[in-house]
Amino acid sequence: MSIWSRLFLSVAASLTLCGAALHAAFSAQTPPAVEPGIEISIGGKQLHFDRTQLLSRDDVQTVEIPNDVAYHIAMTYRAVPLASLLRGQDFPRDTVIEAVATDGFAAQLPVDLVTNTDSKAAVAWVAVEPADAPWPDLPGKTVSAGPFYLIWTGEQVGTVRSEQWPYQMARLSTQPSPAARWPQLAVDPALPATDPIRAGQSLFATQCLACHKLNGAGSAEVGPDLNRPLSPTEYLAPAALHALIRDPASVRDWPDRKMEGFAPDQLSDREIEQIVAYLRYMAERQKP
Repeated sequence: MSIWSRLFLSVAASLTLCGAALHAAFSAQTPPAVEPGIEISIGGKQLHFDRTQLLSRDDVQTVEIPNDVAYHIAMTYRAVPLASLLRGQDFPRDTVIEAVATDGFAAQLPVDLVTNTDSKAAVAWVAVEPADAPWPDLPGKTVSAGPFYLIWTGEQVGTVRSEQWPYQMARLSTQPSPAARWPQLAVDPALPATDPIRAGQSLFATQCLACHKLNGAGSAEVGPDLNRPLSPTEYLAPAALHALIRDPASVRDWPDRKMEGFAPDQLSDREIEQIVAYLRYMAERQKP
């Protein structure tokens, strides 16, 4: 073998060893995949459940949803009763469970609703997206409802509002009730209990506060504040605002639109008018 051949082989071997060393160093620095998990905070007590833990529980079940709120079709999930995850916890007085999603959506859920186990009412489940069987993308989106999605069953499942089905959940925590946490949402105490504006306030807290703030109140980070700097009742005709709530694309559309609107079985025309009445009333109460 010539000296040039031996030199070529020596250089090639050195490069091979160097490449192997660099690959090993790079692999050692690559962090392992993080198992998705959900955080639960009840009265300051912290709990954490990752996907594997939830799917390995004895109480995990196959749950069929005939008309899924997020997918608008029948869906089947592996899910754990939420009440089981919350069992034994002490809930502070006058609190709700706030369900926060990765996109900033924040639903306010009554404690007695999420802790119910009687199938004659509505029962909450945490659906878990398996790593080896991902759910389909949501309609019009490039992501699924996973890895964690709050779904409902039971004879009274129809009483659960559409915004109380939060998907892509990241955190559940106890928080003061919206009225106590954000006084700037309140109407005048002298307003009669039967006034439609009060019904609109309640609907707003359930259906709108999950995405929007009002007077700076709310923890959602999806849509704009609906009273600052102006209420939509100040720049939209009543019929246009009603149509915008029912079907935003029928009024205006844009590539990054997130609001999907509300079908009649999610909000009736009368309920939309109650929300509009509340917004019109709050336009005069743009508190700092």
